[in-house]
Amino acid sequence: MLVREAMTHRAETIGPEETLEAAARRMREMGVGALAVCEEGRAIGILTDRDIVVRGIAAGRNPAVATVGSAMTAQLIECREDEDLAVAAARMEAGAVRRLVVVDSAERPLGMLSVDDVALHSSSLAGEIIEQMRAPERPVHRGQWPWWE
Repeated sequence: MLVREAMTHRAETIGPEETLEAAARRMREMGVGALAVCEEGRAIGILTDRDIVVRGIAAGRNPAVATVGSAMTAQLIECREDEDLAVAAARMEAGAVRRLVVVDSAERPLGMLSVDDVALHSSSLAGEIIEQMRAPERPVHRGQWPWWE
């Protein structure tokens, strides 16, 4: 099975200069827990609801002033829509993350692949991802490809 068959086909995006408050509102309006952070149309990071709380509010930042760039996860882990779902799941597992941004060859976001998306098609793959999130073994370094080997 390919990623395109399991992914959410629309990635909600936000710019790094937007405020955390604007990001939280967008998440609420769209019913999502993560936004792809984009600059000049390219995905440069991801902002989750947890990032807003932990790196923003709990760090004492004012969400009406603090920017998305100050709280986002810049260590973007991505996949392509034509990849095998098991390969993408292995990437999630290795990175101990719940979501991957699905990008095209120009790094433009096409959608998101979440653990929930994976679970709809393979509960065993989703279980492996969740287990790894509890005890990650390796750090993820963007630019080292394939980094899960």
